[in-house]
Amino acid sequence: MEVAKYIPDELDRRIIAHLRADGRASMSKLSEALGVARGTVQNRLDRLIETGTMLGFTIRVREDYDDRTVRAVMTIEVVGRSTTQVIRKLRGLSEISSLHTTNGGWDLVAYIRADSLSDFDRVLREIRAIDGVSNSETSLLLSSIL
Repeated sequence: MEVAKYIPDELDRRIIAHLRADGRASMSKLSEALGVARGTVQNRLDRLIETGTMLGFTIRVREDYDDRTVRAVMTIEVVGRSTTQVIRKLRGLSEISSLHTTNGGWDLVAYIRADSLSDFDRVLREIRAIDGVSNSETSLLLSSIL
């Protein structure tokens, strides 16, 4: 039997937005900001986590917090119908911090973080060696402006 997918409503989206801005916000602070009871916020959070809508809480840091980290955006072209297989392989690379499907000339966009240029070079070679990857273009991210 298939379980129905939970669709967050406006209050859920507002809770998520507040937590994106301040992941350490207390239930009291959230309830005050949203104008609802503390118990309502707690019940909503429990449901968002239980349904897998929210996967957890994490820390956000400035993109340039560590100027020794090599950061890049890679666009990837995939041959035929091998996108699912390529995505599966890319998910196995810890240096890829986000991966997106896209339209246009490229099929995928990967955000890469590596500890050094030699690690970065290794990751590029690994990605280009994946069966189904026909072409790629990579741009190093130098300075964060916004």
